[in-house]
Amino acid sequence: MNDKLINIRQLIANAKQREGASAQLSRLLSARANHLHEAIKLPTQEAEELLAEFVIRYIAQVPEFIEAISDITKEAGIFDGILPLLNIASDYFLAPPDIIGNHAQLEALLDEAYLAHRLLEEVNDRFIGYCGIPLAPMDMTRANVIAHELIGEPYANELDQAVLFSAELLLNQYSFAGESFKHYIALHKSRGWSQELQRWPCLTEDLAIVLDFSNNLKDTVRH
Repeated sequence: MNDKLINIRQLIANAKQREGASAQLSRLLSARANHLHEAIKLPTQEAEELLAEFVIRYIAQVPEFIEAISDITKEAGIFDGILPLLNIASDYFLAPPDIIGNHAQLEALLDEAYLAHRLLEEVNDRFIGYCGIPLAPMDMTRANVIAHELIGEPYANELDQAVLFSAELLLNQYSFAGESFKHYIALHKSRGWSQELQRWPCLTEDLAIVLDFSNNLKDTVRH
């Protein structure tokens, strides 16, 4: 897993360097900024800059999350049960599925990051349904909704379907069972996640973009 994370971070660094020369992502975001759902609140003067910062952070969070979840689950003795999930999330970058189009590099990485984040969100949601707590203390719902809007429909919906297919295959083959999982669940039900959030601040969401769910944006973009 360490080698995969090194390779992912190098991909991101190379893409950022190329973006600095081409400004392809900036042109995309400039075009998208005026066509986002009304629930996404952006200051008029800083819209493009905020969206660019969001995209870079959103992409960079994937290896951070994978590394943090790896460490958390290794310490809990459940890493082997979680490794298939982390491998799929990593391989979205290293061996992207055919659905990823021939985009400029950072644009493609946004698509790949969306796949990874949505897979982690989907598994987290199902883990909550299974045992009452998340697999890891992260909530990327707001960020994923914004990314969905930036990617645009119908393509973002196709990515969602690919995630659901991967999640079904994963959860049909692997179950969250065994004494180590039971201990992990009982521990975090009793004491929460404060220790993990202190050690891995990347698991807390930090977005300057305001999202108003009163307009049912989440339901709109997921259907």
